[in-house]
Amino acid sequence: MTDAFRPLAKHFVLAAGGTGGHMVPAAALATELTRRGHRVALVSDARGVRFPGLFDTGDGGVQTHVLPAGRFQLRRPQGWAAAAREMWRGRAMARELYRTFRPAAVVGFGGYPALPALLAAFADRIPTAIHEQNAVLGRVNRLVAGRVDAIATAYGRVERLRPSLAAKVRLVGNPVRDAVLALRARPYPLLEEDGIFRVLVTGGSQGASVLSRVVPDGLSMLPVAFRRRLQVTHQARIEDIDAARAKYAELSIAADLATYLPDMPNDLAWAHLVIARAGASTIAELTAAGRPAILVPYPSAADDHQTANAQEITLAGGARTIDEQDFTPVELAKQVQKLGLDPHALANAAGRARGCGRPDATRDLADLVESLGAPLARLPVAATPSRREAFA
Repeated sequence: MTDAFRPLAKHFVLAAGGTGGHMVPAAALATELTRRGHRVALVSDARGVRFPGLFDTGDGGVQTHVLPAGRFQLRRPQGWAAAAREMWRGRAMARELYRTFRPAAVVGFGGYPALPALLAAFADRIPTAIHEQNAVLGRVNRLVAGRVDAIATAYGRVERLRPSLAAKVRLVGNPVRDAVLALRARPYPLLEEDGIFRVLVTGGSQGASVLSRVVPDGLSMLPVAFRRRLQVTHQARIEDIDAARAKYAELSIAADLATYLPDMPNDLAWAHLVIARAGASTIAELTAAGRPAILVPYPSAADDHQTANAQEITLAGGARTIDEQDFTPVELAKQVQKLGLDPHALANAAGRARGCGRPDATRDLADLVESLGAPLARLPVAATPSRREAFA
């Protein structure tokens, strides 16, 4: 059926940086909007449009467009002029796209590749929204927050978000893929005292070398009877995978390693415990599926947002957070043993993680995006951060 016979169909542009934290929620929203009969175009960088397994192109799929977007690095002001030129060129290309695609709204998910698309929308007076996946408002979203029509958040408290913007903030959660959300209807895998204990280790879309260095040695310190029950699936960076694989073999720990896990929903489905970074998509998937975790926030993340991301699930009892400087084999073994040797504690942690989930995030975000230009959907209003947090 053509758009001419679909009176309610609209066009939407989703603009996101090329990392998993930005791309996964953008993909979830794209799926929901197309399911509702709308057409969607994605604007990103070269990494984003090729992100594996997220965007289908072609008839009925999502259009993808790569736009130039300069990156402004605070420590390299000499590159700002070139970055501004690239950003302006991307803005011009986005305006050309809008002349033919005619979007009803443009939605930014953060990352510098989203900025040209939003600047073009401001110039053309197209309604706009941003979605913030982290518990700290990102740099690009901070730049545009005052000009957009709506701000969707994944957490009830978001640092660096000005109190004066509270009227247009809506708490929706962080969208996840349908296959992950489906795990919510499945029970936590039964853990018998002498059964296999399955551990999933993941550093997010970019991996984490520290997990490859610490996890094998940490698991080797568990009691022998417990260690023999382990079955590990470990995502490692390409430069770390051979050493990590050799270490597991040396320690006689059953482990499958890969640089990319193509079926994360299936890996989450059978996992009893997840050891991971605290990226926004990781937290969203843990809370959607209800899986307990040991989280090691990336200390160099902008504004230390991964530490902030981990707070809610940790305070709820669904995860234990270890700062990277304290993440040693001894500390890891201690935390795994506390959880793994008590099936009831593990199941309780799984339930508490699940309680932090927001399963309607995709639906609520799609409702908000559809409502642009009309009264905002009745969604829960996010808590306003303190003045100290807002200007930290």
